[in-house]
Amino acid sequence: MAITILIADDHLLFRQGLKSLIKTSNGQVEVIGEAETGRETVKLAGELKPDIILMDIYMPDGNGLQALKEIHDKFPEIKTIILTSSESNEHLYQAVELGAVGYLVKNLDATQLLELIEGVQRGEAAMTRNMASRLLKGFAKQTSKSDLDSELLTEREQDVLKLVAVGKSNADIAEDLIISINTVKTHIRSILDKLQLDNRTQAANYAMVHGFVSPLSEDTDLID
Repeated sequence: MAITILIADDHLLFRQGLKSLIKTSNGQVEVIGEAETGRETVKLAGELKPDIILMDIYMPDGNGLQALKEIHDKFPEIKTIILTSSESNEHLYQAVELGAVGYLVKNLDATQLLELIEGVQRGEAAMTRNMASRLLKGFAKQTSKSDLDSELLTEREQDVLKLVAVGKSNADIAEDLIISINTVKTHIRSILDKLQLDNRTQAANYAMVHGFVSPLSEDTDLID
């Protein structure tokens, strides 16, 4: 029986190329669906129930990491491989934390990709030696840092972070917590400083990865 694949990538040309590549597997791997947004990926995962999802990180309407968390929570039997242009250690760590069974970059050799897909069905991780080495060297350090970061936030800052992550404006947060807008801005700046983040988008992603909020939340980009 063929391994069924859902391709999630917002670039049509890449999806078409990947489908052509998979056709060379002589029926061992079969593409049964395509998605171009995070939300569409979650929807099709539930409808098609593929064996494996090949998913990019950079997609609109819920990025790949957000979609990965929701799919892993709702459909744990579906295996997800991140296939992306990002070689960021942070993305690698987050993907594994969220349940990805592999992390591959798009410059991967075609033959190796098919071999890794088949290996996933045997219970193996889809990861090159270089990525596996980086994961082993850095994952423990990343995990301990995350625990420390969470402890640095006060209870009120955690409340603000949760509301930022679900797309609340400063005015909405002030109303919900019965505080002034200036106090909200102070809390947000403190959160960004303590977690060494640059903006609300990164803060929202941090909140999603570490379980402060549900996945696929709408977020914004600026402090003001």
